[in-house]
Amino acid sequence: MYTVDELRAIIKEELDKKEYIQEPYSLFEPILYILEDGGKRLRPLLTLMAYNLYREDIEKVLKSAIGIEIFHNYTLLHDDVMDDAELRRGRPTVHKKWNSNVAILSGDAAAITAYQCIEHCEDKYLRRAIDFFNQVAMDVCRGQQYDMLFETRNDVSEEEYIKMIYLKTSVLLAGSLRHGALLADAPEHEYNALYEFGGYLGLAFQLQDDLLDSYGDQRLGKAIGGDILEGKKTYLMITAMSHADEATREMLRTAYRDPALSDAEKIGKVKSIYDRLDVPRLTEQQIQLRFERALSILDTLSVAPSRTQRMRDYAMSLMDRKN
Repeated sequence: MYTVDELRAIIKEELDKKEYIQEPYSLFEPILYILEDGGKRLRPLLTLMAYNLYREDIEKVLKSAIGIEIFHNYTLLHDDVMDDAELRRGRPTVHKKWNSNVAILSGDAAAITAYQCIEHCEDKYLRRAIDFFNQVAMDVCRGQQYDMLFETRNDVSEEEYIKMIYLKTSVLLAGSLRHGALLADAPEHEYNALYEFGGYLGLAFQLQDDLLDSYGDQRLGKAIGGDILEGKKTYLMITAMSHADEATREMLRTAYRDPALSDAEKIGKVKSIYDRLDVPRLTEQQIQLRFERALSILDTLSVAPSRTQRMRDYAMSLMDRKN
């Protein structure tokens, strides 16, 4: 079996070939810009890891894995335009470096390029692979729409929020795992089990992101409280709203835009409410519940435990973070 570091190196080498770059260069340059930024490259790594549970000839799934990474970055291009985000991974976003028209059109080209890569698989898997990925792609769009709708609502429930982050974030992780296992000729119940594993892992990861934004380790360089200052409806905010009285809910709704408060005071005010309502502990419970469900699914696979252990170790490393 390949190690995680070996798989990362293989992904980087494949991306460095830049085979997806075509003419006119100006259409594809923004795609190159956002891909060379790196990030975790979590999705192609999970694709290769799932394939490698069953088979060693990972070159047969590599092009598809790259396609999934390109698709993920296409969603970031468009998300940044919709959010009018200034930075992505510490660098100017594409629509700030160029303009919104460039970001939209290059995003469209990235989506098409992604499909051209994803369909690089044996004919016997092609129809299912494309059908599965179409479902994932549509779910990501649904999740983004729910997220946008929630911006104007003050009554978003915990259940609705979990559904939104599942669609927006988890399904692409889940789909990456299913795609790799499918192309490795895994049994249907096992590639579906890996999809479920990815769904729970993605939820745990996103809920932890929500928690770390307010309670991360500042010594490691993470800016704390960004979600609070933006008035975002995170799991922490929604949980607090559901447990608070009306006067406290009004404070939660208005603190981030109170001109009389400094940024530090806004963050402190909201976090004091979170602490009083036991929100960090409640969030930790939800993270642990979903993470344990994810790990338990690995025990149902027919492959040797020595092979699933690498996936288990990698999942644990994803959750063992302070920022």
